Amino acid sequence: MATAPLRIGIFGGTFDPIHSAHLEVADAVRKALLLDRMLVVVANQPWQKEGERPVTPAEDRYAMTEAALADRPGLEPCRIELDRGGPSYTIDTVRDLQRTYPGAQLVVVVGSDVVGGLGTWKDERDLRGLVTLAVVGRPGVPPVLLPPGWHGVDVPVAPFDVSSTEVRERLETGAAVDGLIPEAVIRCIRQRGLYATGR
Repeated sequence: MATAPLRIGIFGGTFDPIHSAHLEVADAVRKALLLDRMLVVVANQPWQKEGERPVTPAEDRYAMTEAALADRPGLEPCRIELDRGGPSYTIDTVRDLQRTYPGAQLVVVVGSDVVGGLGTWKDERDLRGLVTLAVVGRPGVPPVLLPPGWHGVDVPVAPFDVSSTEVRERLETGAAVDGLIPEAVIRCIRQRGLYATGR
């Protein structure tokens, strides 16, 4: 009797730092789509943020992600892009996972605010034939149609209006971040002296 193919979620990001909304999104998509695994993939060099601002070193961002997921069954920190090195492109990660898990169904999690920029992604034509998109709505962003050729499903997620930018600003000014990031991440930030925080 043939077994069903493995269903793997790919939730990639800079995670600078990872916060509670990231965790809720990953968990909601995993449960809604009945995924066997949900990989939280930390970008090594996020090409879309080049020149925007300094990005926290990848190993620090991975350590925070690992801490955040320690008590979240079903969510796995993934360092595939750190180990590959160089700029992080979704198509490269998908191809690596295809080699590691032949026949797996791969689901890439994206925010609805990202959909309009899919045409700028590396090897976009190849990528759209290899994955399904799980499109997650963000507060204040209206629903959008996927560009031609993409296959996707909308996943409703309870609004949790927080961003990594807001969390960084709070940490840098010493403002409270309780409830915005897990306590384990706060401890990791303190231990590594990140974001010039005195907390």
